[in-house]
Amino acid sequence: MTALLTIDGLEAGYGGAQVLFGVALTVGAGEIATLLGRNGMGKTTTIRSLMGLLRPAAGRIVFDGADVTGLPPYRLAQAGIGLVPEGRQIFPTLTVEENLVATAADRFRRPAPWTLDRVYAAFPRLAERRRHRGTQLSGGEQQMLAIGRALMTNPKLLVLDEATEGLAPLIRAEIWDCLGRLKGEGQSILIIDKTLDALLRLAQRHAVIEKGRVVWSGTSTELMAAEGIRERYLAV
Repeated sequence: MTALLTIDGLEAGYGGAQVLFGVALTVGAGEIATLLGRNGMGKTTTIRSLMGLLRPAAGRIVFDGADVTGLPPYRLAQAGIGLVPEGRQIFPTLTVEENLVATAADRFRRPAPWTLDRVYAAFPRLAERRRHRGTQLSGGEQQMLAIGRALMTNPKLLVLDEATEGLAPLIRAEIWDCLGRLKGEGQSILIIDKTLDALLRLAQRHAVIEKGRVVWSGTSTELMAAEGIRERYLAV
């Protein structure tokens, strides 16, 4: 497996409070990987460090063969990382369609790039609401829009921070179905979510973080067999 993303020895924090202590994580080309753990354990801080929203104090982030540690967010987007952030952060005064085209790009000249038509086919609700502003959408529709917006950048790596948190079951199912289709297309994805059953079916590799340290990593088969790990670090 060729590594698309490698995080090694990552340390970061806020002010004088250190949050991450040597985090290591790998996502292979065409692989779906997860970062698992309870709230407040450092998952979002890891994503913020990866995306250039928080400057690491130590460690190295290598993406697609290049050291991208500490680069600003726009450089990481240009390199091919698409983020679906926690809280969605769509543009509230823009319409669905304006949100989708605002950051659209096909930098890598894919044979079948993500376009408005492809996003609308993946999420028919967005097609129905294309003229509605962000503030007029439900939480589930906003999450679909956030995913569609990230896909419109045609990323090499799609990063989802809390992919389905707080969403209705039908909306969750629609999002998991979309991610399953992306897996079939060979899209590399890094996911944070708490729906372990869905993640075990979808992802190939998992890392468990506890108090800013990766305490376990392995495959879905290994995590299904590691009942003690699930109970100790992931059970609510």
